[in-house]
Amino acid sequence: MDKKRSVLNIFVSVGFKIVLLVLALLSRRFLINYAGNDANGLYSLYTSIIGFLAIADLGVGTAINFSMYKPIVDGDRDKVAALYQLYRKIYWIIGSIILGAGLLLMPALPLLAKDYSADYNLYLTFFIMLCSVVVTYIFSAKTSLINAHKNNYITTTMSSIGQIARYGIQIVVLVLTGSFEFFLGAMIVAVVLEWIMTEIVTRKKYGEILSVPAIKVDADTKKEIVKNTKAIFMHKIGSVLVNTADSIIISAFIGVAILGKYSNYMVIMSAMTGVLALFFTPLTAVIGHLCAEKNAEEERKYFWFMYLLNFCLGVVFFLGYYAVIDNVVAICFNADLVMPKDVSLIITINYFIQFMRQAVGLFRDASGTFYYDRWKPVVEGIINVALSIAFVYWIGLVGVIVATIITNLLICHVVEPYVLYKHEFKRTPVRYYSINYSLMAVFGVCLAALHFSLQHIDGKWTELLVNGCIAVAIALVPIIIIACVSKTFRRNFKELVSDLAGFLKIKRKSKAVAAESIAPDEGDTKESASVNDNVGSDTEK
Repeated sequence: MDKKRSVLNIFVSVGFKIVLLVLALLSRRFLINYAGNDANGLYSLYTSIIGFLAIADLGVGTAINFSMYKPIVDGDRDKVAALYQLYRKIYWIIGSIILGAGLLLMPALPLLAKDYSADYNLYLTFFIMLCSVVVTYIFSAKTSLINAHKNNYITTTMSSIGQIARYGIQIVVLVLTGSFEFFLGAMIVAVVLEWIMTEIVTRKKYGEILSVPAIKVDADTKKEIVKNTKAIFMHKIGSVLVNTADSIIISAFIGVAILGKYSNYMVIMSAMTGVLALFFTPLTAVIGHLCAEKNAEEERKYFWFMYLLNFCLGVVFFLGYYAVIDNVVAICFNADLVMPKDVSLIITINYFIQFMRQAVGLFRDASGTFYYDRWKPVVEGIINVALSIAFVYWIGLVGVIVATIITNLLICHVVEPYVLYKHEFKRTPVRYYSINYSLMAVFGVCLAALHFSLQHIDGKWTELLVNGCIAVAIALVPIIIIACVSKTFRRNFKELVSDLAGFLKIKRKSKAVAAESIAPDEGDTKESASVNDNVGSDTEK
């Protein structure tokens, strides 16, 4: 495995995500202060609606990316080029479909935004945000080409620069104009910037692939893509019905103002889970290459390491979320926007349970076994929507989230590992089930202990710091036990830290060489060139 590439992808992704987290919170705070909580609720509603429309991409990107792994490993440039050309054509069509579907849905916006009372034009603001999403499909083929070559850090850098520009422009226009329309228009500016950067990078790094004359994908590959696309399409239906339907149901049945408050909790949760996902998502291509090489033993070992790392990260971050979320909302947004404690409790449980699917989902996508559980997300989504609508009348907002927890525990955590173990690992998942549900029970015990240990102190920052420390202390207990019991986890974790340290050492050497190469005279120039050659040799070794 290309561990150094994995470390580089993770290092860059996490670094940018932390910066973007801070900027996203600032942008949301300025939106609430200058445009109002209704605008905040509308922004969340639009995000969910467009997420629902994005089902039109059918999962073609994931299917073609999976098909690219083997020809990249084999050095088959023509096949990679053919897949890229197919991907580009399909995504232009998909972008057009999403635009058309969004325009057709616009007349229903007043029905979905219950109790909306602000003066913003629903149709204009939704159209601006719709356009910002549609533009991304113009260059998504090039983005996937870069990722398929295991260079996720490049796409992460470009997309992060675009988002940094977006948040900066949004904050400025809100302060100067208070305009929700200009706030959304900044998203289009950021996407165009990312498009330009992607064009420059792909033409420089993959110019040979882009310049290959039109090639048709062979019949066998096309058949495989169609097969995988159908499966991923079903997964996307389930994902949409579970993840985007909740916000739409809350807005339509409870009100856009409540959705605005709920979205403040969710923007922090999404930012946190986004950071956590970046420990895993950049590894998809690397694991895809490993699966293409058919090294089953190393696959299983790496899977268990990723799963236990998944739990350790989850128990720290999700306990920390529950401990400090009310203080964070009060500090970042407004004390009036803090919701009852049962809401943050149920959000924490829901997202931890979803997060514990991360390792299985990673290996499923990389190995292509998503085809075998293609009916699972459809059933999951239908049951989730039905339960959410039923529970929203019974227990309100909490009921919508409880419905998601039920479907996750009884469907996702049963079917997904069964398919992965049967079709990729060729083993029974009984051991996985026992460990998985046991660890979720351990998290439940830790969460209960934290709930009764939380301190109520005058001063939001002091309370946040104290409760955050309590959460970390409780989280360390199961982590220490895992580290003591699992030798494999300790060994792999040490290797990961070693790879990270090696990467940082190389970066420091490179910076030192770059500094020395800026010489004031010819003698210094010759000397720095010699040093540069030596470091280059060390890096290759």
